[in-house]
Amino acid sequence: MKRIASLAVLAALAGCATSPPPAPEPAPRPLYRDPTYDGAADVSLVFNRGLKRWEMFYTNRRATVRMDDPKDVSWVHGTPIGVATTDDGNRWRFDQEAKFPAECTGVTLWAPEIQDIDGTYHLWLTIVPGIHKSWTGERRIEHMTSTDLRNWQCAGTADLGSPKVIDASVIRAPQGGYRMWFKDEAAGSKLKFADSPDLKAWTVRGQVSNLPGEGPTVFQFGGKWWLVADLWKGLLVLRSDDALNWEEQPTRLLAGVGQHPTDRAKGQHPGVTVVDGRAYLFYFTHQSGEPEAKTDDRWHQRTVIQAAELTVKDGWLSVDRNAAPPDLRSAFKSR
Repeated sequence: MKRIASLAVLAALAGCATSPPPAPEPAPRPLYRDPTYDGAADVSLVFNRGLKRWEMFYTNRRATVRMDDPKDVSWVHGTPIGVATTDDGNRWRFDQEAKFPAECTGVTLWAPEIQDIDGTYHLWLTIVPGIHKSWTGERRIEHMTSTDLRNWQCAGTADLGSPKVIDASVIRAPQGGYRMWFKDEAAGSKLKFADSPDLKAWTVRGQVSNLPGEGPTVFQFGGKWWLVADLWKGLLVLRSDDALNWEEQPTRLLAGVGQHPTDRAKGQHPGVTVVDGRAYLFYFTHQSGEPEAKTDDRWHQRTVIQAAELTVKDGWLSVDRNAAPPDLRSAFKSR
């Protein structure tokens, strides 16, 4: 009986070994659409260790709000941070609006940047005091910490030598300490960087490009450091061996319009997450190219999140937005 049982087990194992892998299932296009304001943008993905699932923090623009003056940008203010989550990696759903301490935040919250560092979640959040009808007002970057991605503590304002800084991207610097990239609107919207030994005191060291831009994201992939940022006419790509000295890629990513519904606009404000050696690009697109925009003069305010996979081709980053979206199940499913 034992021999028969052993043979049965071996046969079962052999069947498992030869069974084909599951067929690829492209993620939907768009990957995510906010159910309340339809203005999801500026994503940062993080794995929630407690709930054992991936979560997406994003700027929740109030895109369904109609102002009397079409030039009034109040709808891009008064913005909460939305949180979406997934079980299988491909299908994302709204979970909640994030709650932050009032003493270090406000009503207008932009561009969350979350890093899991030594068992503590660190968030850098752009704060714009008040609601403005034009692109005015001060901006600052606040640092907060959490052990569960729900309860946050103020950890100090990042002093970056300017009253109008937004869009932080933070890494452990190869040379030691930490490095932050950000947009300085008071300096012609140039992308600058600063170093810190402790995530508290920052020293601004200069800028990384003469081009104005926003939404930088910095990551390691394929043996290089990469910086990708939004130039409002495609994505800037910089390459580096040390995250300090950079070369500019000759071509822009996502500069044109895509061929598929909801992706027929330039790609904006990138976020990149590298999992198991593969780099996944998350970006938002305005909906100005959709049929609804022909009858609704505010439909262009709406934004959705798209996903694509980055590859290295001839030493530079490449992306095919018109290919089927990547299958995100193996990388971002719940564990």
